[in-house]
Amino acid sequence: MSKSDGTKSGATKTALYREYRPHSFKDVIGQDHIVKVLEGSIQSEKVSHAYLFAGSRGTGKTSVARIFAHALDTTDNDIYEIDAASNRGIDDIRAVRDGVAVLPLESRYKVYIIDEAHMLTKEAWNALLKTLEEPPAHAIFILATTEIDKVPETIVSRCQSFSFKRPSREILREVATNVAKKEGFVLEAGVADLIAMMGDGSFRDMLGTLQKVIGAGAKSKITLAEAELVTGAPKNSIVNDFVSAFASKNSDKALAAISAADGAGIDMKMFIALALEKMRFALLYKNSKDSAKQMAEHMSPEDAALLGGLTVTSGMLAALLRAYDETGKAYIQTLPLELAALGLVGAENAG
Repeated sequence: MSKSDGTKSGATKTALYREYRPHSFKDVIGQDHIVKVLEGSIQSEKVSHAYLFAGSRGTGKTSVARIFAHALDTTDNDIYEIDAASNRGIDDIRAVRDGVAVLPLESRYKVYIIDEAHMLTKEAWNALLKTLEEPPAHAIFILATTEIDKVPETIVSRCQSFSFKRPSREILREVATNVAKKEGFVLEAGVADLIAMMGDGSFRDMLGTLQKVIGAGAKSKITLAEAELVTGAPKNSIVNDFVSAFASKNSDKALAAISAADGAGIDMKMFIALALEKMRFALLYKNSKDSAKQMAEHMSPEDAALLGGLTVTSGMLAALLRAYDETGKAYIQTLPLELAALGLVGAENAG
């Protein structure tokens, strides 16, 4: 168990996600449906004794819990954070139960934030349940979990539950650009999009990737080539070679690009994801000019011109989506994508 620090780190070189985590409700991005309810409960003085924050990693669950606690005028000395991954047993929860009975030191409430709550043992859940059933008026529990299905229904039913949304690529891209600017860096076209994609719906993961990129930058402007090198992403030229070959049903060139990516140690799922992004643009370019225009704003003019000239079908994207889904389970990581490339040629010959 640890007290909440409640302070903003002054050294961005330690971790960007700590420096730029939200510190008030107005800083929270993409969770308006939660912020509105929590702010309303404070204003109406209808605060629940137990909350359950569920959502994937890096979506702001713990940050919002801290913000909520401080918005209730709870001082750091009355905020307790428990990592259930390390403190998951019945003795740990019994210690919490004993502490709950004691009045707050400085505040109206004592707030207990239990992170990774799904890691608690069955016995610990049972001990916590008794406290949630008859909590003292000064106690508030906030449970945060990435796996709500592992939280007992008896616990869920006694909490006010909130589902945290994964931030969109657009949101992550915008945050990456703004944070880089505040740190004194400009991201070349395509860099913010790459960082956002690697963030995979997590603010924390995105900022971690951004930190690596700007940490290795020798100049104030970060190029796409530099970002690819630091993150281990495939070179843009290799992805473009594959996309061009795949769109034109040239299996030899497509297989050569796959081989080049594999030889460079590139993660195949990442390679396919980047190829999907580019082919999606090419498809939209022919069928939805407005959508394509928005996407083009985040890529280089050279990429936009190349992709705009390709003929891509929905069947091609479907083949890549299948390859993406199968890659993680394949004995040979390149095989699903190789089969996709060969399948298009086979389908053409069969026709």
